[in-house]
Amino acid sequence: MYPKDTAYDVAATTPAPSGLVLPSYTRDEASHPALDTEEYNSTHLRAPKQPLQVLPHYLTEVTGPLLGHDRVGETDHDLTVQHEGEPLGERIIVSGRVLDSDGKPVPNTLVEIWQANSAGRYEHSGDRHPAPLDPNFSGTGRCMTDSDGFYKFITIKPGAYPWRNHDNAWRPAHIHLSLFGQAFTQRLITQMYFPGDPLFYQDPIFNSVRDPKARERMISRFDLDTTVPEWALSYKFDIVLRGREATPFEDDEEDDD
Repeated sequence: MYPKDTAYDVAATTPAPSGLVLPSYTRDEASHPALDTEEYNSTHLRAPKQPLQVLPHYLTEVTGPLLGHDRVGETDHDLTVQHEGEPLGERIIVSGRVLDSDGKPVPNTLVEIWQANSAGRYEHSGDRHPAPLDPNFSGTGRCMTDSDGFYKFITIKPGAYPWRNHDNAWRPAHIHLSLFGQAFTQRLITQMYFPGDPLFYQDPIFNSVRDPKARERMISRFDLDTTVPEWALSYKFDIVLRGREATPFEDDEEDDD
């Protein structure tokens, strides 16, 4: 987890105001993936080349537009009703809570997701995987946490897909989640995986989190209690922002990987 006033993605290119010395920030690379991970080839090209810096808030951050309810549409949380027809694949419910290190809920937080469709393909011009696109599935959604920190999405279980990082490389099924505070410099991104996936062992993104217990916190759990009979299976995924049980977060380069 990064401090709420950290803009860790732009530190290498944003000069400090005159006379201001910016402190360095050291990330916990046992619990969070290194920005430049040897096995994850594309990080070599986009990782910062200089030490990260903690950037304080200025007037533009304090007075900028808030990321709140006015940015969320009525059906944004339900990826299965955003088009004329129903998408193909296994309908699932993904829900959980956003919590701080003391287990307190984090309310009114914008949560966004993006994912591949059931065939393992993104609706993105850069995705050339020869799997079918689904005209009824765009793969993106958003919602706000409620007063108790709860969020909920209805979607389709994504498929695995090849990504050419190494020999016979396939990404496990996963959903990207992005959390916003009150500004774009307060953004955290993680990935949610599904229990029992046979591709975990050979996925360098999943294994870039070196701590085995931290990796487990990226795996959702099947939840029969919130499964809707004859309609959708349900998975629980809590997101913890700080402390020993923090969910591993990645660089905020929005990437289809």
